[in-house]
Amino acid sequence: MGDGGKEQFLRDFGEHYGYPNAPNSIDQIRATQFKRLQLQDLVYLDHAGATLYSDLQMESVFNDLTNNVYGNPHSQSDSSSATLDIVKNARQQVLDYCNASPKEYTCIFTSGATAALKLVGEAFPWSRSSSFMYTMENHNSVLGIREYALAHGAAAIAVDIEEDIHPGITGDTLTTKMSLHQVQRRNVAGSPEGEPTGDVYNLFAFPSECNFSGLRFGLDLVKIIKEDSSKSLGISSVCKNGQWMVLIDAAKGCATVPPDLSKYPADFVAISFYKLFGYPTGLGALIVRNDAAMLLKKNYFSGVSASIADIDFVKRREGIEELFEDGTVSFLSIVSIRHGFKILSSLTVSAISRHIASLALYTRKMLLAMRHGNGSSVCILYGHHNSKKLHHEMGSIISFNLKRLDGSWYGYREVEKLASLSAIQLRTGCFCNPGACAKYLGLSHLDLISNTEAGHICWDDHDIINGKPVGAVRVSFGYMSTYEDAKKFVDFVASSFVSPQNHIDHGNQMEGLENGFVRTGYYLKSITVYPIKSCGGFSARSWPLSSNGLTHDRQWILRSLTGEILTQKKVPEMGFISTFIDLSQGILFVDSPSCKERLQITLESEVYEDAIEEIELYGQRYKVYSYDNETNAWFSEAIGRTCSLLRYSSFNRDFLLKKIKGAATCRDMNNKLNFANEAQFLLVSEESVSDLNRRLSSDVQKGISGRAIAKVSASRFRPNLVVSGGRPYAEDGWRDIRIGNKYFSSLGGCNRCQLINLTLNSGQVQKSNEPLTTLASYRRVKGKILFGILLKYAGIDGEQQQGGDSWLHVGQDIHPD
Repeated sequence: MGDGGKEQFLRDFGEHYGYPNAPNSIDQIRATQFKRLQLQDLVYLDHAGATLYSDLQMESVFNDLTNNVYGNPHSQSDSSSATLDIVKNARQQVLDYCNASPKEYTCIFTSGATAALKLVGEAFPWSRSSSFMYTMENHNSVLGIREYALAHGAAAIAVDIEEDIHPGITGDTLTTKMSLHQVQRRNVAGSPEGEPTGDVYNLFAFPSECNFSGLRFGLDLVKIIKEDSSKSLGISSVCKNGQWMVLIDAAKGCATVPPDLSKYPADFVAISFYKLFGYPTGLGALIVRNDAAMLLKKNYFSGVSASIADIDFVKRREGIEELFEDGTVSFLSIVSIRHGFKILSSLTVSAISRHIASLALYTRKMLLAMRHGNGSSVCILYGHHNSKKLHHEMGSIISFNLKRLDGSWYGYREVEKLASLSAIQLRTGCFCNPGACAKYLGLSHLDLISNTEAGHICWDDHDIINGKPVGAVRVSFGYMSTYEDAKKFVDFVASSFVSPQNHIDHGNQMEGLENGFVRTGYYLKSITVYPIKSCGGFSARSWPLSSNGLTHDRQWILRSLTGEILTQKKVPEMGFISTFIDLSQGILFVDSPSCKERLQITLESEVYEDAIEEIELYGQRYKVYSYDNETNAWFSEAIGRTCSLLRYSSFNRDFLLKKIKGAATCRDMNNKLNFANEAQFLLVSEESVSDLNRRLSSDVQKGISGRAIAKVSASRFRPNLVVSGGRPYAEDGWRDIRIGNKYFSSLGGCNRCQLINLTLNSGQVQKSNEPLTTLASYRRVKGKILFGILLKYAGIDGEQQQGGDSWLHVGQDIHPD
C-alpha cells in the first residue's frame, strides 16, 4: 500500500485514530498483543460477530487461574468466599460500564445476551391487555420474545422509527416518528376479552446499534417510550392501557457506546462479553432496574433459601441476582472479565469509539466512491450513511452489496469466497436480523415466504433469488483494527469487483474461452476412478462405463456417528486412503498409512435385507447397504474418527428435495448418479493445467505471490478424464463430445472450491490459497470459479448397442461437438 494513502488518512482522522493519548499506539498494540493476525497474514473484519481477545488479556487470565484457587461461591470456604467477592466486584464493573447505580440496578449473569433476552421474555408480566412493541431492526433473540407475548394473548407490533432534526433560532429540535406495522395476536385459552382486571405492563425493545446496518438508535427513545409514548408517538390507538417498560439489546452497541443508564433509565439491558473483549464466551449479563425486577415472574428454582422435597413448599432467596441466576454461575468466566475490562479501561471507551469510527467512515467513503468504467456505482450501502444528523451516528458496521457493470448483483457468497482467498474474514447473510434485512433489501412478505417455501435457509449458497439479493456483506471493526486492515479490504473490493472497461460483460471475468477450437488432435490422456468418495483414486488404461458413469466410481461413502457424510473438506485425512479395483478378481483393495493390514472388499458380496437403509444426499434419496464392524473399524482407524462404510444400491428417481426457484442448481438431477457431487464425469484439459501453472509461475516472478508455488498436476482437481491437445480452455465451449464411439454431453463448467488448495505430502495436510486465488483472477463467471467441465454419458454411436464395447480406453481420439 502506498504511504500517500495513509498520510491522507491521518490528515483526515489522525486526531481520532490509533489512541494518541494511550500508553501504546495501535501499531504497538497489534505488534505485541495480536501477533497471531500477523503470523497468519489475516485481516479480521467480523468484530460484530465476535471481537478478538488480546495476548495480554489471556496471559492475565491464565496467570490469575493458575496462581489462585477459586471455589464454588455457594460454599463457605475461604476460596469460595474469595470467589464470591470477585463475582460481586464483577457485577459492579458491569454496572459501572453502563453508568448504572447499584441502588437502582442489578447485574444478573447469564449464559449470553440471548439468555438475558429470553429471561425477560419468559418472566415478563404479560397479560391479554399487554403489548410487545419492537423495532424492525432487531436480532432474532429479541424477536423470540414475541412468542412469550403472543402465548399470553398479548399484542405484538413491529415499528419503524424515523427521526428528524429541525433547525431553529434557539437550537435544533429532534422529532421522533413511529410507523406501526400490523398488530399480531393469537387466540389463546384464558379469560375473555375485556377491560384489564389488574396492572398492565407493556414492553418496547430496540437495539442500541443495529447489527445489520450499524445504525445507532437515539437513546432518547427510552424517555419517550416510558414518559410520553402515547402522546409523542401516536400509539394510543393500539396501546390504550398500562405502563411501558424498555429493553435495550446492547450486545453489539456496548462495544463502542455503552448506554448511560443514569441519563437513559432503561428497565433491561442485555450485554455480551465476547463482543466487548473476545473472551470469555458463553457469558452475558442482564442489567435490570430493581423496581422492574420485582415485577418479573419466575417459576423455576434451583438455589433457594429452603425447600421441602415431598410437599409444595419453597422459600426463595430475596436477592435479585440470586432469584434469577439458576444454579452456580460460571464463576471462572466471571473472574476473567475483569482482565477484559482492564484492557478497555487502558484505552478508554470514548477513544475506542473514535478509533473505530475513523476506520468505518474511511471505508464507507472509499466504497461509495468506487465506480465501474461506465460510471455506475459498485457498492450499495445499507443504513443512513449519507445522513448529516448527529443522532443517526453509524457504528462499526458497514453492510453492503456489490453491483456489476451491467447493474446485476454480485452474490454475497462470491464476495465471501474471494475474501477468504485473500485472507479477509468477514460475514455474509442476514446476520440473524430478518427485519433489517427485509427492510434494506426491499424484500416483501411474498418474497420472504416464497423463498422459504422454496427451501432457502440461513447459511445456504442461494444469495440471489429472482434477481434480488437475499442477504448482504458485512464488515465490522474492533478496537485493535488498523488502517492497513481497512486499506487491504478496500483494495480487495476494487481489484476483484470493479470493472474498468466501459462495455458490459454480463458478470464474466473468464479468459481462455475461444470462439473456435481445433477440431482434431484431442485424445484421452488418462482415466481415474474414485471408488470411495473423497478418498484417493486409481488410474486405469481402460475402464467400463455404466449408466451411472465409470463403473464403481464414487460408489462408496463414509458416514460419521451423527449421520454426516464425510468428505475431505472436513476430514482431509481421507485423502491418504488409496484404492484400487481388480475387476478380474472382483475385489476393491484399500490401503491407509494408519492401518497395518490391507483391506479387501468383495465387489459382488451378498447383501442382506436388514443391511439396507435409505439416506438423503444432494436432494436425492438413496438406498445403501452397510458393512460389518470389522470393516468399519478399519476405516475409523484410517481417518482417526468413528465412521461406517456405505455402498450405493439404488436411488429413488421420484424423490427430490424442493429446489430453489430462480436459482440455478449445479447437480445433474436427470441422470443416474452414484455419490458424485454434481455429475457423472469431470473432465480436465492438460493444456489448461499447463496454462494455470504458467500463471502461477508468473505471479511469483511479478511479486504478486510471496513465495514459490509448486506446480499443480491435473490430479489436484480430481478429474475422471484428462484430455490432451488443442488450446487451453477450449473445453469451455464444448457442448457434446465423442470419445471413440461413446457420446457425452457437457453440463457446463465445474465450480471449484478450496479443496483444490489442499496438498497431501508425507502424511501431512498442507493448505494454501493456491491455485484457487489465481483461478479466481481470470476464471470467474457469475460468482463461480470454473475449471474443467462436467459431463454425462449419452450413449454409444448409433443406438445403445447390445453387446457393444462399453469401455473407455486411454489414447482414444476425442471429437468435440
